[in-house]
Amino acid sequence: MTELKPRKALFNPELRRRGIYIVPNLFTTAALFCGFFAIVQAMQGDFERGAIAIFIAMVFDGLDGRVARLTHTQSAFGAEYDSLSDMVSFGAAPALVVYEWALKDMGRLGWIAAFIYCAGAALRLARFNTNLEVTDKRFFQGLPSPAAASLVAGLVWVMIDHGFSGQDVRWLACVLTLFAGVTMVSNFRYYSFKTINLKKSVPFFAVAAIALGFALVSLSPGMTLFVFFVLYGLSGYVLAILGLVRRRPAA
Repeated sequence: MTELKPRKALFNPELRRRGIYIVPNLFTTAALFCGFFAIVQAMQGDFERGAIAIFIAMVFDGLDGRVARLTHTQSAFGAEYDSLSDMVSFGAAPALVVYEWALKDMGRLGWIAAFIYCAGAALRLARFNTNLEVTDKRFFQGLPSPAAASLVAGLVWVMIDHGFSGQDVRWLACVLTLFAGVTMVSNFRYYSFKTINLKKSVPFFAVAAIALGFALVSLSPGMTLFVFFVLYGLSGYVLAILGLVRRRPAA
């Protein structure tokens, strides 16, 4: 006869750690759903709704990690699940939305641009996961995939809002898609906003700037978000140029 194990083994902390935490993974699943929803909308021709879904996925993606840290529910499973969700929401979904909207009629160049973006997102996520313990927490190496997705989805959203079709701006869409894909795998540094201390007092103008930001988003959400991420995408190049100027020896 086999010996029965004591019931205390069922409550072993080591066994409990192998479970899956519900709360942070709910946010990750919500982000994954938004990415899948964006793909479905692109297939049905509703590109504006697909672009908005990508922005909503970015919100959920920003919440899952913070919720996990606040509730002390970080896990290796959650990190891997988050990366897979990001690949769908910020890799495949933006590439398919912009391809169906503007790049489809450009022939080989169109799908190559979309593939370069998709491959850039996959390489960016793989590098982020492998360099997680050795990189400076203040900066990202390369453009983050949510920001790259916001560039592509923001262009779709803004152009549709202003009455432009994908055919009207297909060359702009192609250039921006290539820019986002290549910048994701670059070595340019982008501020991560992870060092912001919400418990620390800030000057009055910072609160006023936040209030102005909310007003602009409510007035024109698509344009405001698109301009912000365009400036953020260019900030890595600006930091690189400033670094070269500072390292240049004095005459």
